Amino acid sequence: MKTTALASALLIAAFGIAPFATARRASSIPLTGSNQPAPRDTPYPGTLKIHVDATNIGQRIINVYETIPVKAGSSIYLLYPAWIPGDHEPSGPIDKVAGLTIKANGKTIPWTRDKYNVYAFHVDVPADANSLDVQFQFLSAQDHAQGPIIMTPEMLDLSWNAVSLYPAGYDADQIRTIPSVTLPAGWKFGTALEVASSAGDTVTFKPIDYMNLVDSPMYAGKYFKRLDLTGKHSPPVHMDIVADAPKDLEASDEAVKALKNIVVQMDRLYGAFHFNHYDFLFSLSDKLSGKGLEHHRSSEDGTRPDFFTDWNLTTPHDLLTHEFNHSWDGKYRRPADLSTPNFNVPMGDSLLWVYEGQTQFWGNVIAVRAGLENKDTGFALLARVAATYDMDRPGFRSWRNVQDTTNDPVIAQRAPLPWRNYQGSEDYYSAGQLIWLAVDGKMRQLSHNKHDLDDFARAFFGVHPGAWDIDTYTFDDVVAGLNKIVPYDWASFLRERLDGHGDLAESLEAEGWKLVYKDEPSKAFKAVMASYRKRYPKYAGSADFTYSVGFSGSSKGDLRDVRWNSPAFKAGLSPGMTIVAVNGTEFSPDVMKQAVKDAKGSQQAIKLLVKDFNEYKTIDVDYHGGLKYPDLERIKGTPDYLSQLYAPKT
Repeated sequence: MKTTALASALLIAAFGIAPFATARRASSIPLTGSNQPAPRDTPYPGTLKIHVDATNIGQRIINVYETIPVKAGSSIYLLYPAWIPGDHEPSGPIDKVAGLTIKANGKTIPWTRDKYNVYAFHVDVPADANSLDVQFQFLSAQDHAQGPIIMTPEMLDLSWNAVSLYPAGYDADQIRTIPSVTLPAGWKFGTALEVASSAGDTVTFKPIDYMNLVDSPMYAGKYFKRLDLTGKHSPPVHMDIVADAPKDLEASDEAVKALKNIVVQMDRLYGAFHFNHYDFLFSLSDKLSGKGLEHHRSSEDGTRPDFFTDWNLTTPHDLLTHEFNHSWDGKYRRPADLSTPNFNVPMGDSLLWVYEGQTQFWGNVIAVRAGLENKDTGFALLARVAATYDMDRPGFRSWRNVQDTTNDPVIAQRAPLPWRNYQGSEDYYSAGQLIWLAVDGKMRQLSHNKHDLDDFARAFFGVHPGAWDIDTYTFDDVVAGLNKIVPYDWASFLRERLDGHGDLAESLEAEGWKLVYKDEPSKAFKAVMASYRKRYPKYAGSADFTYSVGFSGSSKGDLRDVRWNSPAFKAGLSPGMTIVAVNGTEFSPDVMKQAVKDAKGSQQAIKLLVKDFNEYKTIDVDYHGGLKYPDLERIKGTPDYLSQLYAPKT
């Protein structure tokens, strides 16, 4: 899951032994309007050499040099990766590529971009040339408005798909490469790639196929630290940390113990590993863009600088557990329509409610089991997710379903949306989490608590210990896997929730709990919201009246979201407006809270002075229900399966 996807999922929740064996894949999809050859499962004749010069950190320019063996006199296409695994969309940053120059025998030769596919470049190879020398610059973003920041004076996030072209007509895992990189003087790095040699600040890696090269990014930095998180039964697992300052690298014994417990609890969940070593590539920065992107033998994880220095168990810490879980669900076992032969064949997203939804489920559960969060924090997060689908996604009660949201990576491409709560973008994350919670509860009920989702996870994703080849799955495979644990009509159970318009929050009841609303937030809920406001100041509004009046915004009254068909919506509020005053008093969250309290049981509307562009108007909000904050409450006389689910496995 890419950076913005993870941020979206978190915000929904908070506000709402051959290592590179050939994969079993979906069939190739023709590229309409292009003459480029379809990929085929045959070795590419020769080895690509890809060298990256990442020393120009001041201007954030990466220089790329490639040598590509070719057949003399041939006509070929060179491709820039478009469909990036984990992004689930054609997100390859082609807009950042400039200065493309192709030479043969020292002479520049022309290239032509494909008329219908901007990621493809046609080249006629001279009759006397056996290789092409390709050069270009990757002009990384200078500010966040241009895209993710991947270079700062202190660190680098290097994705090989962004800094390479590859030949069309071959499966990506049949193209052999030798990658190398020159880093700023003295920088250290972490990556799943294995070093072949180094000279000064240039490192050359062992040969690797192009599919797995793209799946093996690098984090490098001026301030670097490596933690050993290897478990008793696991292959080597490390955390490679880059930070804005040396002080941010200091991790307490408590934090390191919790990080090691991630590996322990994943081992107890799945009982198998599908990598020979694993690296958490972890950035702690206010400068580098935050990130969450999974890979088979590593993950890119970026968060705030004070992750260690402000360590506490009331802060949501499921980023690491989410991305690590993808090594099992998403990378080793992969939806069949997401497993494509190269990076320019369109992917299918129909099973993202498993790929991302079940990973969202386990990411939250394992964070508590490992001790990154306490149980109260985990429950507060779950209450917020349940409340999101109880009333904050009105689109799911009318025009949309969870299955349709799996199209959103292509439809919206993670762009900001004007009415997100109504549009329901990418809700396969958190809605998927609730669907899998419902599965867990149903399995426990049917089996009298002898079986649960842990059993399915172990049997479905923990198969074939040590195997590294991609093992794809379909909807029917998921249903069959569930039936092996507990026989039931799982196909109808899942389709009802994926295609229907029911209340997903009801999944709590099978676990012995229910969603309630209180006029004061719980201590855990307050801590969670404070953490999100700190982590996402642009999005996590200080004025959160989502479940009462129906809006959230900043402490200055700038509206971030207005719940569709809420009292605020019906009164005429919309995102982008600014509340200037409440009942004649200058707006503040506390003033608004008092106004909501005063309106409870009265006949008087809440009067808001609102600025809309350069116009001011008074809006009366007819709401008298008081303050509301989501919480979980036990259902008396029922088994407490939820506490069992979140308890560490021994």
